[in-house]
Amino acid sequence: MTRKLPFGPFLLYAALILLALAYLLPAYMTVVTALKLPADISLPRSWDLPAAPNWSGFSEAMALLKPNLINSIVLTVCATLLSTVLGSINGYVFSKWQFRGSEIVFILFLFGMFIPYQVILIPLFQTLRAINLYGGLPGLILAHVVYGLPITTLIFRNFYAQIPDALMESAMLDHAGFFAIYKEIVFPLSIPGFVVTSIWQFTQIWNEFLWGITLTRHTANPITVGLAQLAGGQAVSWNLPMAGSILAALPVLLIYIFLGRYFIRGLLAGSVKE
Repeated sequence: MTRKLPFGPFLLYAALILLALAYLLPAYMTVVTALKLPADISLPRSWDLPAAPNWSGFSEAMALLKPNLINSIVLTVCATLLSTVLGSINGYVFSKWQFRGSEIVFILFLFGMFIPYQVILIPLFQTLRAINLYGGLPGLILAHVVYGLPITTLIFRNFYAQIPDALMESAMLDHAGFFAIYKEIVFPLSIPGFVVTSIWQFTQIWNEFLWGITLTRHTANPITVGLAQLAGGQAVSWNLPMAGSILAALPVLLIYIFLGRYFIRGLLAGSVKE
């Protein structure tokens, strides 16, 4: 007969609270520094709360990051939509319209998930320059769409595998074709998959920095590159990059706050069979 420790739950929650506080320390430092005047920012007083909140850092950071913010919105929305739609069609083909060698092609698709960004950076740069897409948002969108296809294809293929083949067969008996079946049957059932892939792609593309700084010129830099430039130079007003980092993190944070539960439901959709 096993006996439960009387302080077991208390110690567990105490440890979780301490870990949560340690995890939130950088966020606390970011907010506190963003609300200070530049003259009040120093290492000995870095943990102190501001005497009075200074919101000017946010307005200045927004003014400086506005072009980069627009670039990131265009980049993320376009690349997310394209990679999600193409991944859905790929998953539909690989799960319901298999052809000779489709499993080999699918495995080759999956290899793309394990290729680091740094490995393909130089070939990607040369390819975009050869097709006259280097330096602007179209080339960066294309790069993120191609790089995101493996994970979106995998998610949709696993999701569509749960759709009964009887639905497909009955639609074929009614003379429905490839796109008709996708439009009338598959697409309405795949909303949870679209939620998962959209949130995943949005987060990855919005937070990406390496391709943004190497594959685009100054006018097309995304917000991650603009944020790094706020901290450039020798004399830095640290309230600006801290306020900018909060502004840059808000879109992803809001998405997970309002759509996080749908993200979890989408990941679990089809995982349990009756």
